[in-house]
Amino acid sequence: MCTAATYKTKDFYFGRTLDYEFSYGDEITITPRNYCFNFRHIGEVKTHYAIIGMAHTANDYPLYYDAFNEKGLCMAGLNFVGNAVYSQVNKENGKDNVAQFEFIPWVLSKCASVKEAEALIDNMNLVGTTFSEQFPAAKLHWIIADKNQAITVESVETGLMVYNNEIGVLTNNPPFPMQMFLLNQYMGLSEKQPENTFAGELDLQKYSRGMGAIGLPGDLSSTSRFARAAFVKAHSVSADTEEESVSQFFHILGSVDQQRGCCLVAEGKYEITIYTSCCNADKGIYYYTTYNNHQITAVNMYKEDLDSCKLIRYPQIERGSIMWQN
Repeated sequence: MCTAATYKTKDFYFGRTLDYEFSYGDEITITPRNYCFNFRHIGEVKTHYAIIGMAHTANDYPLYYDAFNEKGLCMAGLNFVGNAVYSQVNKENGKDNVAQFEFIPWVLSKCASVKEAEALIDNMNLVGTTFSEQFPAAKLHWIIADKNQAITVESVETGLMVYNNEIGVLTNNPPFPMQMFLLNQYMGLSEKQPENTFAGELDLQKYSRGMGAIGLPGDLSSTSRFARAAFVKAHSVSADTEEESVSQFFHILGSVDQQRGCCLVAEGKYEITIYTSCCNADKGIYYYTTYNNHQITAVNMYKEDLDSCKLIRYPQIERGSIMWQN
């Protein structure tokens, strides 16, 4: 369904793949500082941090899939069907009631760091209020990250859980603690060639490069994508220039790219990687590619009027072109 990751060289990078069988018409959307958020159970927030990310806009409201703010705090929601359970609105416990679709703008409008986000979440009820009949409450969990740390937030039957995300990766089911536990299966994998510990008396040959990672899963399930993205990220090496850092980040998420034809979800419908994003959270730049356009496209939030009050929206450039050399 989706994979998110963090990456750090000289700057801090964050992004995700969005894997689905169709698009809602997603746009790179900048919410400037004076756009008025009208939170369903809290009321209006008229001034806040500027936000940029990928969103579907309905009734002039940005329904963000992933985004970051001008302070460098990043956030993405990923599918968590079967495990996500939201609270009922509770006006008695003194906590803020935040609808699931408001969670990203609620955090990013107010918080400059993961530490601040943790404090905000500690005083929050995450509720299942729907945006509209056309957009019911999506069953999600979230990764929130800055240049210093990352956390995973899961609203489950036992309550709202917040986990330290040391690997800086998130996919889908099962719950995050189980995803981390399953990495134990791969502790013997390496970027180096293996040594023969199977049977010393046998003359076993290293017949190919890359044999140190034999056993790394290659299927499209969420547990396999989690392990593969975690391994590739953990072993990634790049220079710290913007070009090489961005390129390397797209290669990390490219390791879990979904191709049309490999994941059948209904008759004639296949899950594909609709878009992949890479955010330079330090410079305010949102990079992306789409399924039919692997040319990296970018939007810089600081080239816009961040003190305005109206959403700024850029449709995805979905078709690429071939650069001929003769």
